[in-house]
Amino acid sequence: MAMISEGAEARIYSGEFLGSRIAVKERVSKAYRVKTLDSAIISQRTRSEARTMALARSAGVLVPSLVFVEGNRISMELVEGKTLNRLMDSMPSKRLTAVMGELGRYLGLMHNVDIAHGDYTTANALVSKRGTYVIDFGLASITKSVEDKALDLLLMKRSVGARAFLPFLRSYGRAGKDHKAVIERLLEIERRGRYQNRSLGEQ
Repeated sequence: MAMISEGAEARIYSGEFLGSRIAVKERVSKAYRVKTLDSAIISQRTRSEARTMALARSAGVLVPSLVFVEGNRISMELVEGKTLNRLMDSMPSKRLTAVMGELGRYLGLMHNVDIAHGDYTTANALVSKRGTYVIDFGLASITKSVEDKALDLLLMKRSVGARAFLPFLRSYGRAGKDHKAVIERLLEIERRGRYQNRSLGEQ
């Protein structure tokens, strides 16, 4: 297998399985944890991530299809494309609007089944010829928390800026069942942030 990328939590490889190209996400061990505990945590988080991916896909979100899960590895279809953060500066305005609309709708569909992605940014949106895929569910959780869902919105807004966020928000509002409560919480979080920043500046 050839390594595609490496992060603090996982390495991504490309390989083949039964004649098809696949991507393999391998969670890495943490030296500071007791070995048996480390193995148990990694195995649990790997299974949880795979289950969340499958749930998102069943809800209508474009997610790489799973091939198999074993130990600390998730094998999935290999999607050819580039992440949105690498394409935004050169992407035509109409195309960016369409992609942001897709991502807003996908987040609404995920929130409808109580998935909070946890890292919903342009770095985890993979643009391909087949559409825009949502990737990296390593921080995702199943939750009814309006705050957690609002944080997904906040992360994307900070990732793209207010202007590109508008088509995202419109699409999210059309797809999300409880979108009003989530958007209201987003505004509340932003107000809290402004208040905290002013308070820190006054000290």
